[in-house]
Amino acid sequence: MTATLFLIQTAFGFYILAVILRFLLQCVRADFYNPLVQFLVRITNPPLLPLRRIIPGYRGLDMAAIVLAIALQFVELALLNTLAVRSVGIGGLLLMTVVELLKLLINIYLWGVVIQAVLSWFNPDPYHPASRVLAQLTEPVLRPARRWLPPISGLDLSPMLVVVALIFISLLLQDLLGLWAGSL
Repeated sequence: MTATLFLIQTAFGFYILAVILRFLLQCVRADFYNPLVQFLVRITNPPLLPLRRIIPGYRGLDMAAIVLAIALQFVELALLNTLAVRSVGIGGLLLMTVVELLKLLINIYLWGVVIQAVLSWFNPDPYHPASRVLAQLTEPVLRPARRWLPPISGLDLSPMLVVVALIFISLLLQDLLGLWAGSL
């Protein structure tokens, strides 16, 4: 049973991650010709292309990708709860779906910023596909932090500020959900 739960979480987790990354990279207008972006496009196109015929975009956002991520996360949680013989209603599953996707979004940016900061110590090739995608993905969260906390003596502390903010948001979300669940 545990092995089955692991396989379901792994398969769904990787695909949901791919869909969310594709959505985020579209939002930041990442280089479409980057090989990593092309990989994400190829593996997510089969379900997204038919969905786009039904679900239009909104203000440049790929709503089909959001709907797909929500649907996949909902199905994963429903399968896991069924296999674990837990009784959770539709409302509970929807709330868990939103929470899991928000946690994934926070983790993507948290790890992206940490990896970007560590890579900066080694002066990576700025033209490497992974380096470019990572920079394009993290720049929207690092740019405001750099304006608020400019480099001090050549040391950029903005990644640390962003990491602290993301962990704070994650803990705040966890506390709010705990309060909300306690009131039920």
